Amino acid sequence: MEHTTNYFNAFIEISEDSPRQAGEIPPLKGDKKSIANLQFEMVYDHPFKYTSDDVIFGVHAIRKEFSGGELEEERQIFFSKGQPCFRASPLTKQYGWGVYSNAEGKIALFAADSEEYRQYVANDSIPKVKAMRNKRP
Repeated sequence: MEHTTNYFNAFIEISEDSPRQAGEIPPLKGDKKSIANLQFEMVYDHPFKYTSDDVIFGVHAIRKEFSGGELEEERQIFFSKGQPCFRASPLTKQYGWGVYSNAEGKIALFAADSEEYRQYVANDSIPKVKAMRNKRP
């Protein structure tokens, strides 16, 4: 069985205990890009191009330095067990970005202080879920 992190026609709101109430580009720390940096670059620069699965695995593949020939097999192995979705992403938990998944499951980022973010939250026809908390209550 293959697992998925994809949502469809859904909006992931920032975490209740997010330290930022506005979208912030994840800062670079040293010369190696973080998961947040890589996810941000993939999604922000290419809205509605990738699914959550594409981004989650794409970042994993970059960090593991897989070659092109092994990507399909590694992707099957990766999704043979459950993986954290964008509710657990540092973008939604720490950096103030909401994630909208369209009907095809393709995602885009929206800053928590943007008009688009407020419109998604106010739209009763779109299911919403909160990003996971940073700390246990």
